[in-house]
Amino acid sequence: MGQMRLSVVVTRRLPETVEARMAELFDVTVNPDDRPLDRAALAAAMARADVLVPTITDRIDAELIEGAGERLKLIASYGAGVDHIDVAAAAARGIEVTNTPGVLNDDVADMTIALILAVTRRIPEGLAQMQAGSWSGWAPTAMLGGRIKGRKLGILGMGRIGRAVALRARCFGMEVHYHNRHRLHAQIETEYAATYWESLDQMVSRVDILSINCPHTPSTFHLMNARRLKLMKPDAVIVNTSRGEVIDENALTRMLRTGELAGAGLDVFEHGTEGNPRLRALDNVVLLPHMGSATREGRVEMGEKVIFNIQTHAIGVRPPDLVLPGMV
Repeated sequence: MGQMRLSVVVTRRLPETVEARMAELFDVTVNPDDRPLDRAALAAAMARADVLVPTITDRIDAELIEGAGERLKLIASYGAGVDHIDVAAAAARGIEVTNTPGVLNDDVADMTIALILAVTRRIPEGLAQMQAGSWSGWAPTAMLGGRIKGRKLGILGMGRIGRAVALRARCFGMEVHYHNRHRLHAQIETEYAATYWESLDQMVSRVDILSINCPHTPSTFHLMNARRLKLMKPDAVIVNTSRGEVIDENALTRMLRTGELAGAGLDVFEHGTEGNPRLRALDNVVLLPHMGSATREGRVEMGEKVIFNIQTHAIGVRPPDLVLPGMV
């Protein structure tokens, strides 16, 4: 590629500072409408670009990758998850895939704790009363929630974000339990005062709050299915700031409606923006529009990682955040 400026297509609008820096370094095309590209536009972008910078709203499957132009050698995804990209198909075409891990750990962990508090302390219900002007004054038995100190928190997926959640949970006096594909080193377990459960069934049946922090892969699809949800205690709460596909949303909705679960806090949904409409009618559910990573600082740091991945790729060095097929 020599001294030629790389042709970089960005599928969504990024923070202004990130776009400005990209424009200094590369020949950049951005999506001015800031709406997901349709399939035809995405295919056209992949046909002409050296580098594609997609987001989670872009589904890049094997067919799109097969039709990509010979110039496309890097898909530098703006986000930590890569379940929207067929990484194996990209590797087969000699296209590298990178992501932006580690940037959003604190932001997503903060939101996880916020959802736990919102559900257990009934914050949205109180807010609704105040906004409607229907609060009639303090009463000893009004708006009673639950104390989280001393509760058992189960973390499904003890990666970077899971550990950040564990750290915060300990500050609130919660007991930390976790299930992971691989058990952590004993020193790490001691650091987070975390108890490992080899059996997910046994863990979910014992915890008071379950936090979903694992990625969406074929092996985690509906990992929390109807059978496993029924193992949870009726007064338990489930929070998901990871991927909606990990939970069987219909089964979860039924159990919340019938009181088989006490509550849920969801920042992600099984079918993208199409959350189960029955969830919106439930007082014991807090729904957010995928805000877990939505901080100004995090979005800029994501952009900086994307730029560095592109720069290292351009000089023939392995990008620091290269994703390989076996990693997903």
